[in-house]
Amino acid sequence: MSEPKVDPRALTVAEAARLLTAAGGQRIEVEQLDADIAAGAPSNGDGTLNLAHYAAWLVREMSSRED
Repeated sequence: MSEPKVDPRALTVAEAARLLTAAGGQRIEVEQLDADIAAGAPSNGDGTLNLAHYAAWLVREMSSRED
């Protein structure tokens, strides 16, 4: 039986944390993503994350801190 496909347009917060941890080499906790969402990171109406939208938000946040 194959594992369910992961849709980068609709990741649960836990899926996003696991994926970002695996890809980035730094542990990302669910609480970190929850804090980002509370701070204005975009999320879908059902509470999932679109990875591209989240990444764009992170870049925007990082660039605004450098100004």
